[in-house]
Amino acid sequence: MNLVNLSLLCLSLALVKSPSLVDAKGCASVNQATIELIERFEGFVARPAPDPIGLPTVGYGHLCKTKNCGEVTEKFPLTKATAEELLRRDILTFTNCLDADIVDKVTLNPNQWGALASWAFNIGCGNARASSLVKRLNNGEDANTVAQQELPKWNKAGRKVLSGLVRRRAAEVELFKAGTAGEAHPNCS
Repeated sequence: MNLVNLSLLCLSLALVKSPSLVDAKGCASVNQATIELIERFEGFVARPAPDPIGLPTVGYGHLCKTKNCGEVTEKFPLTKATAEELLRRDILTFTNCLDADIVDKVTLNPNQWGALASWAFNIGCGNARASSLVKRLNNGEDANTVAQQELPKWNKAGRKVLSGLVRRRAAEVELFKAGTAGEAHPNCS
């Protein structure tokens, strides 16, 4: 068995044994403060329904990929607990994108990482990757300054400023600036 297969096996075992999901590095994806922020702004939807710009979503912001959200294995109506588990699975996509896009010289604590994960969850991996926020972090600029200046710019959907996005970006900036122990990027502790 080569090292890659062994790593994948260990990650698979961690996923099976652990009630919390982990990202590609084997780290807890995001902290509870991040989950609560996303839940607050996404709102709970028990059955697939259009979001404010008409995209079909369910749970806490799960964007349906197939008709009637057929990719969701849980039965509808979702409970808040099953919706949170779906969110925890979904957020892994965005933390893995961020991890690939933000260079390892950028050190972020769990709240900073969570704020960026919430933002990427909302705007998508491609938009996050192409953003001046990621470019500025990768260029070594002060992370708190970058977040405070760049996150609020992402306040539009369908070219319209949405008050909910203005509030969400402010909450993400607040979470980003809130001190917390540990490291979430490039290593977890």
